[in-house]
Amino acid sequence: MESSDHEARSRVPVAALARMQTGAKLFLILVGALLPLALIALLITIQSMRTAGAEARARLRSMAEESSAVTQTALTSHAAQLRQALTALEADPAATLACERITATFESLANAQFSIVNGAGKILCGQRFTVAGAAVLGPSQLRAKIVDSGLSVRIGGHDGASATAFYPAAVLSTIARPNGFVPDYGLDLLAGGERLALRRLPDGGPFDLRESARGELDIGGLALDMSVPGARITSPIIITAVLLVVMWIAAAAISWFVVDILLIRPLRRLRASVGAYQPGELIDVGRVGEMPAQEIRELGETFREISRTVQAHEADLAEGLVRQTKLTREVHHRVKNNLQVIASLINFHARGAKSAEASEAYASIQRRVDALAVVHRNHYAEMEENRGLELRSVIGELAANIRATAPEHAAGLGITLEVEPLLVNQDVATAVAFLLTEIVELAMNCMAGAQIRISVKAGPEDDRATLRVVSPALVESAELESLLESRYGRVLGGLARQLRSKLHHDPLVGAYEAGIAITGRS
Repeated sequence: MESSDHEARSRVPVAALARMQTGAKLFLILVGALLPLALIALLITIQSMRTAGAEARARLRSMAEESSAVTQTALTSHAAQLRQALTALEADPAATLACERITATFESLANAQFSIVNGAGKILCGQRFTVAGAAVLGPSQLRAKIVDSGLSVRIGGHDGASATAFYPAAVLSTIARPNGFVPDYGLDLLAGGERLALRRLPDGGPFDLRESARGELDIGGLALDMSVPGARITSPIIITAVLLVVMWIAAAAISWFVVDILLIRPLRRLRASVGAYQPGELIDVGRVGEMPAQEIRELGETFREISRTVQAHEADLAEGLVRQTKLTREVHHRVKNNLQVIASLINFHARGAKSAEASEAYASIQRRVDALAVVHRNHYAEMEENRGLELRSVIGELAANIRATAPEHAAGLGITLEVEPLLVNQDVATAVAFLLTEIVELAMNCMAGAQIRISVKAGPEDDRATLRVVSPALVESAELESLLESRYGRVLGGLARQLRSKLHHDPLVGAYEAGIAITGRS
């Protein structure tokens, strides 16, 4: 009893998991597998970055304070000595002791220069050099400026006299260097918005991180900006990177395994089954595999139900098509027979006509009935393939019937055909048959023994062709105009509208031309 309860309780989570959506299953699996790795990597990264950052900032602040203090002390001492020497030389230009003392100070600084000049520009002590943009300063006024890759410090005296010191960047870098063992650092001197690089840090690439600190100098508005590289790649960072790579590989492998088993393979197999489906068949959903997702299993069952419905509809449609084909063939067969009966009755009454005009009227009617009968006979013959009516056979049979029913005054009637093997539907074939009958009869009434040429040629468009009837009898004449006005004009216009085309008449050549729609070539 207890074992059965235990089995029932163990089945509950499995059943609940089976009812869950595939996206939820995948999310839970990935969270459970990657949570420990993510927590370890996060803790290590935070701790290592926090420790390295704190150490770098503390070391940088100490170095910046030391460099600023040393530099300020040196520059302040030099400025005081320059001011004393300037005062002494202004009072007595021959005061050699003051000049020797300041000269000894600057000789200890390699490449540093100084000069003391009076208001007339005469060198009182030091070396002559020029500082760009030097302005006249008031007594004891001090100005520091970055010029020519170095720093100039000028002190004003009386009557335009001044003392100037120039420190190259290398000298300033030596002065500002912190004592003891220090890591690699960068150092810039700032003055009035300008920056002078005293020591450069090597470029660490696009991922270079740097910490910086600024120390103000209490002389001429100067400041030192010191920077050191950020936290270097240490063992905690390496461990973090390795863990992140392992996490990525694990996530990719688990994701691929779960998605491939539950989704990709079943979907691929289901797609193959649907792609190979032919109307009238049933889709085999057993090919999707043994462990597809519930949604894919339901999708496969839906496809199977759809294919079963399509199969039933296909059977109904096929049966209905067979019945409809039989009925259509029967209708066309009866129409064809009725037209033959009508033609026979017209021929019978025509033989009993007592006047030539009556006989001609019967013959005209019979030609139109024959035109319709020709179309129906050809349509009945083409019903099995249903490609359309071959226009060449329709026009050939129509021309033979017209020649057979031509009146006596049209003896010698000649009809020449030049028809390409084109296919048309029944409506176009009927309109073309009636149109040719009307035009040929018009030519016979205008000229005895008329010679007529009928041509049908495909046009530049795939679904259009040109119908052309040429005869000397159709050249402009009073008799032609009279017949068109009284009888044939309106009929020809109506047939052209049925063809959805314009009927063009060339009165000089004696030609009628119209565009017709075709369904293809035979």
